[in-house]
Formats: sequence, structure tokens, C-alpha cells
Amino acid sequence: MKRVGEVVRIAQGLAIVRSTDDDYPGFGTEVVTEDLTTAGSVVDVFGPVENPYVAVTPDDEVRLPTLVGQRLYAR
Repeated sequence: MKRVGEVVRIAQGLAIVRSTDDDYPGFGTEVVTEDLTTAGSVVDVFGPVENPYVAVTPDDEVRLPTLVGQRLYAR
């Protein structure tokens, strides 16, 4: 698994993740929490090229506020 980054905020029903580097996951990539629980999938990448933000649409069972501050990983 590759680290995507940390969830920094919630916006318009999406988890906004600050990427750790410019090697971000592609659209549709499944992302998981540290305990391998599915968090959702990547729907957008935006911001600076070096450290972009990744927008993740949550899985049906995930409550967005619980993701803030968590590290997410690409599966």
C-alpha cells in the first residue's frame, strides 16, 4: 500500500486529503484507513503539483467527521 496523505477537512460531502508528494493515486483508486477499513475512492486531484489535494468520496458506511486527521492509503 502507498500512503496518500492525511485528511485535513471535509467539504461538500468529500474528504479532502493533503497528499504527501506528487505521486498521488489515480481517479477511482480505493483508499483505506490505517486499519484497512475502506474509506472511499478518489474523485478529484487539485492544487499545487508538488503536494496536491485529493478529494475522496466516502464509502456508504463511513462517517466523514471520523476521517479528519486520519492517514489514508491507496489499495
